[in-house]
Amino acid sequence: MMITRRSFSAALVAGAAASLTSTRGAAAAAAPAKARNVVLVHGLFADGSCWSEVIARLQAAGLNATSVQNPLTTLPEAVASAQRVLARQDGPTVLVGHSFSGMIVSEAGVHPNVSALVYVAARAPDAGEDYTALAKKFPTPPASAGIIFDGDEGRLSEEAFLRDFAGDLPEAKAKVLYAVQEPFQRALLTGRTSQAAWRSKPSFYAVSTEDRTINPDLERFMAKRMGAKTIEVNASHLSLISHPDVITDLILEATQRS
Repeated sequence: MMITRRSFSAALVAGAAASLTSTRGAAAAAAPAKARNVVLVHGLFADGSCWSEVIARLQAAGLNATSVQNPLTTLPEAVASAQRVLARQDGPTVLVGHSFSGMIVSEAGVHPNVSALVYVAARAPDAGEDYTALAKKFPTPPASAGIIFDGDEGRLSEEAFLRDFAGDLPEAKAKVLYAVQEPFQRALLTGRTSQAAWRSKPSFYAVSTEDRTINPDLERFMAKRMGAKTIEVNASHLSLISHPDVITDLILEATQRS
């Protein structure tokens, strides 16, 4: 059988492709998959844009980042909004929550797409736990006194927002964030999680040492209880905005635990 230059070249390309496929397959079998997706959830007194600084850094690192627009109505509805986003991810996903949304992370984090959890100055209740009762074991943070209700709709006063929520941000930037804060429904505060995803998923926690919205010692307690990789950030409750590089680095570390 005569082998022409064209047929020889085709055979060579085919062989190389087969070799590359085999190598890739072996590598995939030898090394665990790494998460390329990150889903971020905001808490009270905020909206999805609070993650903008972190999102830009995650995108620069080649990750697919999505910020959930948490409805802040009831816990089941908030969890459902996160689950819909998680269902759209195409593989291992790091689920990140700030503040109140730590409850959403704890509940929705059992989703099979979730490979690791990151809590940023966030609530981290156990399954069925009364978070309010847990929080009362620690001194009440100053921001609690600044919550204002109009009927069943709650928000944080401007004074409390600037001083106790965003205390380490430039005032002009904090005022912009105050202007876009999303009101929450009173019913949201009565919800309890039925799952504690941190009991089965690798977990990471960023404590804000100057937090005036959640007591830092409560944050430390929750982080220790879950056995999380923990860092401490010299920041207000909004470390994701005042220290986005630090928070991004923690999320990037979590992507390697997939």
